Amino acid sequence: MSAAAPTVEAVVAAAGSHVPRLMAQVEERLTALAGGHGPLLSRHAGDTIAAGGKRLRPLLLIVSAGEAAPGERVAAAAAAVELVHSATLVHDDVLDDAALRRGRPTVLATAGRAMATATGDLLFSRAFAELARGGDAADLRILSSAASDLARGELLQRADAWDAEISEARYRLRCELKTARLFQAACRLGARLGPGVAAEEALDEFGRRIGLAFQLLDDVLDVSGPPERTGKTRGTDLLDGTVTLPLIRARRRDPALARLNLRSVRDPTRAQEVCEAIAATGALDEVRTAALELVRDAKAQLPQLGPAQCRALHLVADGVVERYR
Repeated sequence: MSAAAPTVEAVVAAAGSHVPRLMAQVEERLTALAGGHGPLLSRHAGDTIAAGGKRLRPLLLIVSAGEAAPGERVAAAAAAVELVHSATLVHDDVLDDAALRRGRPTVLATAGRAMATATGDLLFSRAFAELARGGDAADLRILSSAASDLARGELLQRADAWDAEISEARYRLRCELKTARLFQAACRLGARLGPGVAAEEALDEFGRRIGLAFQLLDDVLDVSGPPERTGKTRGTDLLDGTVTLPLIRARRRDPALARLNLRSVRDPTRAQEVCEAIAATGALDEVRTAALELVRDAKAQLPQLGPAQCRALHLVADGVVERYR
């Protein structure tokens, strides 16, 4: 939770003391669920959980549910959502042959492809077991649908690899599936546990826009951010052939980038040169602006919720943006 700590403090002031209490329960559940599966699998699953992250998805679920929601069910659902997120990261590292995640060696790098695949599978299975413990069939459908969409998004990204001609619409579809869907699931599950059906659609749309903004800003950071901040090599997307919005927009402005063969970007030095060329077009500012507009529009989706809950959700949304300032 370290990266999200300022956000959590502000959210606590707005939403109440149940937030840190439930976030602590989520951490306890994540640690417990990663263990007990033999020394090797437990170690790698535990290391994946211990690597932390922003925990934005559990935080969104907890705040969406509100203070009156049943705490044990909220913590279980929040842990389940985070486990799905962690599982996808481990599997993504296998597909991308990634050596680092959050500045630390990946399971793939330390234990190989088979163990990384098994670790991701374990985290997926524990997620649904945890949700089934306190949820109902509708909750399971929400999370399983999101998990299926995550896989679809990853497959689309693999299919689009090295194709610099993909459209912005295609890119946004990938973002919807691969990133926004789990944000939506977190918000919808929270609504079901707290405000109820009347708030589900509004919170779902809030989560969708926040998830899209998160992905746009993450793609900006891949081009602009130093490794000590991102935990990975600058231009990692270019090196694995992933076309993102900064490149799509930059190609419209720079004829040299429009002619670029992505397969020619074979090493970090060349990737950084291309990153500099993308930044020089002004595309990064354009994409940041698009992300900020999504955050602004997300905040406008919550008129029927109480003022304290709206304020807390607005602060979570602002936390998405703050990481990239």
